[in-house]
Amino acid sequence: MFNSENTGTDIPEISMVDPEVLRDPIAAYGRARELNPVVKLQAPGFGSIWAVTRHADAKTMLNDPRLGMTADSWNQRIPEDIRPYLLTMSHMDGPEHTRLRRLALRAFTARRAAARRDLIRHNAEQLLDALPGHAEQGTVDLLKHFAQPLPTFVVGDVMGIPAPDRPRWREYVAGMSSGGQTYDEALRAAIGGAREVIALRREQPGDDLISDLLRAQAEDAGQISDTELITMVWHTVFAAQDNLANFIANSVVALLSHPEQLAALRKDPDLMPRAVEELMRWRPPLLLTAIRYALEDFELCGAQVRAGEPVVAVIASANRDPRAFADPDLLDVGRPPGAAVHFGFGHGAHYCIGASLAFVEAEVALGALLSRFPDLALAVPADQVPRLPNPGSWHLTALPVTL
Repeated sequence: MFNSENTGTDIPEISMVDPEVLRDPIAAYGRARELNPVVKLQAPGFGSIWAVTRHADAKTMLNDPRLGMTADSWNQRIPEDIRPYLLTMSHMDGPEHTRLRRLALRAFTARRAAARRDLIRHNAEQLLDALPGHAEQGTVDLLKHFAQPLPTFVVGDVMGIPAPDRPRWREYVAGMSSGGQTYDEALRAAIGGAREVIALRREQPGDDLISDLLRAQAEDAGQISDTELITMVWHTVFAAQDNLANFIANSVVALLSHPEQLAALRKDPDLMPRAVEELMRWRPPLLLTAIRYALEDFELCGAQVRAGEPVVAVIASANRDPRAFADPDLLDVGRPPGAAVHFGFGHGAHYCIGASLAFVEAEVALGALLSRFPDLALAVPADQVPRLPNPGSWHLTALPVTL
């Protein structure tokens, strides 16, 4: 798994297709962290990527102006007709990023997230009501019937997507999550869906993000272009649905496989906000940050990085760095707040704009689920819950449980 031979350097290298890395990337990155503050990831299609493994170094790196987003961050091998719609806000820096982020933040403030708590609870309860009807041979796929549809309902409300169209958006996101040719087709469909809902909100504006963006565009066309608007619609839905569905599912597995933590949370539901923070630290849906590129030659944790070379922070190892967290591999839903903050939602200028809403959704979803089904249990051992073999994310493909 680790290799520094014939490289002329003592920087460890990790193959991202190594079976051991694919089986347990969190453990692999943790071992790398204790070897060196920076390693090289060998990634098919990307070549060699510098990866910062420790918490303090990752925090510094994510704020370093010598690293930034470039065309290489988003200009992938994608058909020409959809390539312009890959330049998302997450792949921008500086004034362009600030301009679009300011517009999107209107829908994701902590106040507006809190105001949606009752709506989220209503949607969660409806999904939980239907779960027994989905049981097959005594088991229910909680990913398919709860963790995935809930974020779709919520982000659909935020964006202004009509309720009957939201299941279709769930299909778009599922297709993009699968990768390969399916990604191209699903993204093309999502772009079409974005055009449709934008046209609808031009005719029937409401209290939603798309309507807000259209009003901003009408006031000053320079605030957001049509291409940027379409891109923001599909990308916001994708990020809000895919990452949160994975997080909810990962959290359920974590709690059900740690009965003492589950018991503590059932005994004291007021621990839920701390539990959500801890679960995001312990088992985040994304294990690596987005790729940034060196804008000049510089030294990174003792390594010489050249202009144009890609760099990431390893969320999975930084979140379990013993230099930042006591007993970092221990899941503790009562963990008190400390000086160190996890990177589950990123850090710095690219901190996730939907974090406040995601916390509310996760709190409500987990609270409602645990309250409704006191005998909830995994239908298979935790290490046999199916997951994509992906070194960049912890992404379940199903979550079989018994109610």
